[in-house]
Amino acid sequence: MTAPAANSTTRLDLDGERQTPYRRTLARLLGYALPYRRRLALAVFTTLISSGAVVALPWTVRLAIDGQTTPGESSLAGLAGAVGLFCVVAVVRFAASLHQRRAMVVIGESVILDIRAHLMGHLQRLSVSFYDRNQVGRVMARVEGDVEQVGEAVFILALSSANFLSVIGIAVAMLLMDAVLGAATLALVALLIPMLAFWRRFAHGPMRRARETSASVNSSVQENVAGIRVVQSLNRQRQNTREFGRVNEENLDALLRSARYRYGLWPTVEAMSSFAIAVVVFVGARTAGATEVGLIVAFALYAERLFEPVRDLTGEFGQLTRALISADRIFEILDVRPDVAAAPGAIALPPAAGRVRYENVSFHYDPEVPVLKGIDLDVEPGETVALVGPTGAGKTTFVSLLMRLYDATEGSVSIDGHDLRELRPDSLSRQIAMVPQEPFLFSATVSENIRHNRTDLTDAEVVGAAKAVGAHEFIVRLEDGYDTALEERGANLSIGQRQLISFARALARDPRVLILDEATANVDTETELRIQQALAELLRGRTSFVIAHRLSTVRNADRILVMDGGRIVEQGAHDELLANKGLYHRLHAQSGYTPSS
Repeated sequence: MTAPAANSTTRLDLDGERQTPYRRTLARLLGYALPYRRRLALAVFTTLISSGAVVALPWTVRLAIDGQTTPGESSLAGLAGAVGLFCVVAVVRFAASLHQRRAMVVIGESVILDIRAHLMGHLQRLSVSFYDRNQVGRVMARVEGDVEQVGEAVFILALSSANFLSVIGIAVAMLLMDAVLGAATLALVALLIPMLAFWRRFAHGPMRRARETSASVNSSVQENVAGIRVVQSLNRQRQNTREFGRVNEENLDALLRSARYRYGLWPTVEAMSSFAIAVVVFVGARTAGATEVGLIVAFALYAERLFEPVRDLTGEFGQLTRALISADRIFEILDVRPDVAAAPGAIALPPAAGRVRYENVSFHYDPEVPVLKGIDLDVEPGETVALVGPTGAGKTTFVSLLMRLYDATEGSVSIDGHDLRELRPDSLSRQIAMVPQEPFLFSATVSENIRHNRTDLTDAEVVGAAKAVGAHEFIVRLEDGYDTALEERGANLSIGQRQLISFARALARDPRVLILDEATANVDTETELRIQQALAELLRGRTSFVIAHRLSTVRNADRILVMDGGRIVEQGAHDELLANKGLYHRLHAQSGYTPSS
């Protein structure tokens, strides 16, 4: 189940202040409950019964008391009947409440599952630029904390509905029983309406701020734990702890401000409840006859029961407000449209020869800072192109456009004459593979990591890919060979071993275009030699782009592109570029030069 998007945008600032009307957020949230309409109908039915029982209980007490005005056998029989009726109503209320709560728990947990699945699928489709702009910790705070908060909203709505129906039923019963006493009591309840309106006006900001600062705390923890090696190598533990303490104090301050609003109404409702009971007893004692003691007692019970759901509603209103704020924060992400998406009428890329063309391509992350400027390039099928240049030259961005992780700001990138924007992204990814500088392995077996999204590969094909890159020898020495379970990010392997598996994963897909983004930067000399021995065969017949870290790869390329300031300033073979005495010659002459991306 997916709820319709509202106010869709291509950008999101997780620090921004969005305030969607509660009714719109609530309507979208309820859309997730519609698939469970049968359980929802059961919950509504049992809520009506439970609320009716709440209203009926004080009435049976009145019948029991007023039936004892004259002693005798008949009055005792009447008392027994009233007590029996009271017990029946109490049992009905218990059974109805039990079934109502069970139904709402199932609906609430199901809604959590659906929202989390919808959110996860959406996050997988969002463009890389979304993650460039937003911290992972803040995103995770919404996936985890906000989704759990929203799950509570379904249960709170059920309780609020029951309490609201109880208030309406009690109000009607009080007016029918005694119009004067009923009006006097309900007048006190009416005073709460402007209080709630005032509370809602000022409570939203502090409550949203509390959720945002909690996300900042989660983000800080995630960042420091993920980068613990860098933190300890730079001896930044104390500084990071101080910075975390500042973020934590901001969260505490926001939570305390929010708590003032969350709990401010409760004492007010308690005081008004006590005052209402005093009014009922005082007015009732002065106006009721001697035979109407049951009426006064029933009214006192009604007054107490009237303010009990009202009191609960005030607390639930605060919980519901926080839940709706969390829902709005989730819908903020769901409303973000990917910057890179399939265009209407997009076609599947046919089996590609691998002809790549960049035509007047420019690109920027920030409109004020261009990264690529007027790139024109034609690459023939099977050609190996190396990219070198100083840091920030635009090399990784260059190949990212080919992967269509981003779209060119100006100009076009095409494969075999097909503009990438006219192709279905899934068909493009099947024919392009990339090996990044930092290999990312999943918490799965070695075999599953090599297969990845090619689950149709046979064991022989998996082994063949591993042998081609020289990974087979160390894999078979692992405890369970290809069935060895890898830890998070492949932490139980060396960096070189992780990179070799990353190579095998790319090659198992048999891509027509292969991108190596400094893929040998983190391997030792011996491992690099094994990779170099395989590269000649692996690159044969494939169009390849190699961002060079070590010049051994550059020397063997069909063409070398020298980039600087977002432009291609030189191109040619290794010896030709050295003879030109240009930037490539200067970089090559630098001792230990290793171009970085």
